[in-house]
Amino acid sequence: MILYGLRIPLTGRTLVDEEKLLEQLDFIRLSLPTVFQEAAIILEQKEEILLEAEEYGQQVVEAAQAKRAQILAESDIIRQAEREADQLRRKVQQECDALMQDTLAEIERKQRVCQQELEEIRQSAIAQAEEIEDGADQYADGVLENIEQDLKDMLRIITNGRQQLRTDAPPPKNSSNSKKR
Repeated sequence: MILYGLRIPLTGRTLVDEEKLLEQLDFIRLSLPTVFQEAAIILEQKEEILLEAEEYGQQVVEAAQAKRAQILAESDIIRQAEREADQLRRKVQQECDALMQDTLAEIERKQRVCQQELEEIRQSAIAQAEEIEDGADQYADGVLENIEQDLKDMLRIITNGRQQLRTDAPPPKNSSNSKKR
């Protein structure tokens, strides 16, 4: 109303419609208690709003702490699981190493046993070959002895036969003929 009122030049004053101004003042006077009541209600609610905000903030903090505790617990679980996995990995590696050592020892033992058996078989084969060779030598000696005896017998028979022929035969007539023969 003042801004749109009629200005008096060189005075800095404005003419205002009195009736309109009074209506506005009545309106303000009647409205003020309502505005003050609303402000009082807002002030009363301010405490409630602050309490709600504080409770909400506390809930957010508690939720954050619970989440933090959960994350820490989960990370502890993860760390524990990793430790257990490392321990299990080391245990399995140790068992594998022990099994490998046992297997290598067993292989070496079996290799020694096989080498001993092979040496025994070789010695047995050599002994059998020597026995066979000795037997063959004895057999050959026996065969040769029999042949020698047969030859001696034959030589004796031949010698006896010739002697008998000489004793039964007439004396030679011409000594020169017998020499030629």
